[in-house]
Amino acid sequence: MQALIYLTLLLALMWFCRRQLLNPRCHGFYRFFAFAGILWILVRAVPRWHEQLLSLSQVGATLLLVLAGVFMVSALWWLRSEGGRRHREQPVENFAFENTARLVTAGIYRYVRHPMYTSLLFLCWGSYLKETSGSGLLVALGVSVALFVTARVEEGENREFFGDDYDCYRQQSRLFIPFVL
Repeated sequence: MQALIYLTLLLALMWFCRRQLLNPRCHGFYRFFAFAGILWILVRAVPRWHEQLLSLSQVGATLLLVLAGVFMVSALWWLRSEGGRRHREQPVENFAFENTARLVTAGIYRYVRHPMYTSLLFLCWGSYLKETSGSGLLVALGVSVALFVTARVEEGENREFFGDDYDCYRQQSRLFIPFVL
């Protein structure tokens, strides 16, 4: 049953990301694989989501899942409030909210250049901790690599659009985790 649920959701995700899947040069191409891996982990973890809630792994999972939500909400809020909107020459593969007119360096973006990918990392590892397994570990590591590649490709896109301002911003912020990475 889990396989059927996963395949159904994966097909929906493929349709939703169809433009990104046609262009391996855009960051969305690699992000799709992170989404697919997270989806796999979630489908496996949900049936056991509430077992042994006070175990160390469950407490760690809950902390990571809460942080995922905080990072995502904060990132979206700052993008919307500071990023502005204008038509820009950007790959058609991007979702509308990704195409900001201004480089956002306030709020959570002051510390982290890719807080939405950080959110996905926390979601991935938090969900993995809900249902640990060898195959889950491999998928979580694969998701982490996919998000790292996604961020690096997007860094090139941002450098092309924002120019030297983005280089300065890179010097002052971290890729994923404030003060660490």
